[in-house]
Amino acid sequence: MGLSVAAALATIALKSAAWLVTGSVGLLSDAAESLVNLVAALVGLGALRWAARPADEEHAYGHTKAEYFAAGAEGLMIFVAAAAIAVGAVERLLAPRPIDAVGVGLAISAAASVLNGAVGLLLVRAGRRHRSIVLEADGKHLLTDVWTSAGVIAGVAAVALTGWERLDPIVALAVAVNILWAGFGLLRRSGGGLMDRALESADQRLIAEALAPFEADGIVFHAVRTRESGSRAFVSMHVLVPGAWTVRRGHDKVEEVEAAVRARLPHATVFTHLEPVEDPASYADIGLDRDPPPAP
Repeated sequence: MGLSVAAALATIALKSAAWLVTGSVGLLSDAAESLVNLVAALVGLGALRWAARPADEEHAYGHTKAEYFAAGAEGLMIFVAAAAIAVGAVERLLAPRPIDAVGVGLAISAAASVLNGAVGLLLVRAGRRHRSIVLEADGKHLLTDVWTSAGVIAGVAAVALTGWERLDPIVALAVAVNILWAGFGLLRRSGGGLMDRALESADQRLIAEALAPFEADGIVFHAVRTRESGSRAFVSMHVLVPGAWTVRRGHDKVEEVEAAVRARLPHATVFTHLEPVEDPASYADIGLDRDPPPAP
């Protein structure tokens, strides 16, 4: 995240310079988005430090959900930036003005975009590698900023070529819509994490693959539930084995099950509940808000 902060500071300086030399509201909107990047990076840095704290008595499942608050805050800041950009664009649309020093301004903005693109790719890769929504969200935001800048550059160049001054604020409005969409995506994902949304389908398939060999041996699973908490995943399930088994044998089997799931999902904490497969009560899962499966 330190890299993201440094990149945001550099791009703010470059894009502000591009706006000052040209007077383009499109380039101003681009600079405003970089300011949001800076604030988001600072918030994300604090969230990552908090999320990395080990579990304690008050937070037995760790602090990893702090990342969702940071991602949500970034989404809200994006909405604020989009509103500010839209207001400036409408004012310029009603009172258009020519753009100055187009070549210099676009060259500066292009340099800032190259920097953003490089840092954005690094952050997205790091976020996926470490399963960090904050790093991935910040990286995607920077990459969105690159596409935004490309559109602004094209729009400002078109203004210079055609002389149609109202095209500049129209581009700025398009930028506002674009970053609004990015903000909506961040809010949706952070909200899903705070609401204990189930793991992605790819992870669900890995869990099913881990359980398949045990099912082939007659072990029954139900009430399999998952949730994601920042970089951590949590999996719980009922494991039904023959009632004649000893406690030790049943315990050894659920240890194997948990190890198999963790082998597929190393970032997961797995909880199992052992039950006798012949007992009808083992299938009474209504209390967990799910219809019981038919008894074998």
